[in-house]
Amino acid sequence: MSIGAGNRKERLLRQIWLHKEVYLLFLPVFLWFAIFKYAPMYGLTIAFKDYKILLGVFDSEWVGFDNFSRMFLNPAFPAALVNTLIISALKLLFCFPIPIIFAVLLDEMRTRLFKKVVQTTSYLPHFISWAVAAGMVGTLLNRTVGPVAAIVRAFGGTPQNYMNDPEYFRLILVVSDIWKGMGWSAIIYIAAIAGVDGQLHEAATIDGANRFQRVIHVTLPGIRSIIAIQLILAVGNILNSNFDQVYMMVSATTQKVGETLDYFVYRVGINTANNFPIGTAAGLFKNIIGFVLIILTNQISHKLTDGEGIW
Repeated sequence: MSIGAGNRKERLLRQIWLHKEVYLLFLPVFLWFAIFKYAPMYGLTIAFKDYKILLGVFDSEWVGFDNFSRMFLNPAFPAALVNTLIISALKLLFCFPIPIIFAVLLDEMRTRLFKKVVQTTSYLPHFISWAVAAGMVGTLLNRTVGPVAAIVRAFGGTPQNYMNDPEYFRLILVVSDIWKGMGWSAIIYIAAIAGVDGQLHEAATIDGANRFQRVIHVTLPGIRSIIAIQLILAVGNILNSNFDQVYMMVSATTQKVGETLDYFVYRVGINTANNFPIGTAAGLFKNIIGFVLIILTNQISHKLTDGEGIW
């Protein structure tokens, strides 16, 4: 070991000891990622093997990209990919801007008590599991006793089984995702808005700007960096269509329009076919596409803004 390397090691150890409390706080996070995120990554090799449970991951035969070929030739895969893109695009189009709008509206409220009540109420659904939330949505849309059915009858219509109707299924996914995640997603924007310099609002008011103009020219530009980062992450997760939600809501009649890549991985890789290699290949394919999308979106964000992005 060279003298320079030894000095760097000593400086590093000194810095760690100097900030030991911070590193102790970071330790649980590091262990969680190491154990549950990085350690299982050796299982990705299943995508390139003729995996046999009795042989294990390392002793199973290496087959290269055969599992990917079989995955692309599976007639259910293209449909799952298209469904994922459509559902994710709809969620990106509607679920992404709504928390921003909600955070701005909350910031414009003048009654502090009412503002706190609305904010607290809005993020409570986040803590409800999708198992419970799906049951609530099913009860709400029940064509016999549901309130939606009662409203439809009151206007002379005929209630339908909306949950099992392919025509309405994607709409239900988007609306229920907005209801469940809007308040929680708005928290980061509320915090960002709170950090906008109040003097800018005062200057805009003196210049004659109304409340809407202050939002457009002061508030939104002030949280532009947060919006850019959240958009990059959202685009990178465009192939992650919330498996819990789809699993709890999809049925045999809506599977044609509701089966996403995550559900395809579960159904083919675990539930019915027990084809672990194809399931792993589909998951790896999805994550590689997401990684590429994050890089591309980050580069586009740099070009369209003043260098705003994740890195």
